[in-house]
Amino acid sequence: MTSLTCVTLEVADLTAADHFYTAAFALGPRVRLRAGDAPTTGFRGFTMSITVSQPADVDSFLGSALEAGATTLKPAAKSLWGYGGVVQAPDGTIWKVATSSKKNTGPATRKVDDLVLLLGAEDVKASKQFYVEQGLTVAKSFGGKYVEFASEDSSPVKLALYKRRGLAKDVGVAEDGSGSHRIVLGGTTGAFTDPDGFAWEPAPVTSASA
Repeated sequence: MTSLTCVTLEVADLTAADHFYTAAFALGPRVRLRAGDAPTTGFRGFTMSITVSQPADVDSFLGSALEAGATTLKPAAKSLWGYGGVVQAPDGTIWKVATSSKKNTGPATRKVDDLVLLLGAEDVKASKQFYVEQGLTVAKSFGGKYVEFASEDSSPVKLALYKRRGLAKDVGVAEDGSGSHRIVLGGTTGAFTDPDGFAWEPAPVTSASA
């Protein structure tokens, strides 16, 4: 099965970014860092999402991210679907931390249930077809709004497509943006670029990790 195995963020200050991600999330080799200063403005067209089991874990991750230098885009709050909040890392990457549970069952564990990369697509159906042709398998599909691809149980990162406008609204930012996405997707396939400009490369064996 073709799958996403890691995400590489291109950051202007590698040392500062490594410090932030180690302190905030400690996700290990699932999220890697690479020096890069390609011009970019506004919404970069993607978000990273950490799914946890209870509100205490949401608060713990968001709290450590803010202490490490993140800024709040959406304060943690209850909603119809659960509990969550959104922050932006100093390098510009947007992170959502959420749970479907509204009640705690114990103290915070900081255990990550799922790490999901959501790519904002202008045409979700077209991007879905493109990825199917690259060997990915669709697990869930909701018309032209959202697509989730299947991954093996051991896969460290899940991949999903979201309508770009809807994704920006979900995390509380304007949808406008241009320039580099400043992200590279590492997978079990060759190098290619999707219809929205997101670049894939064979997953690296070694790299700076967050």
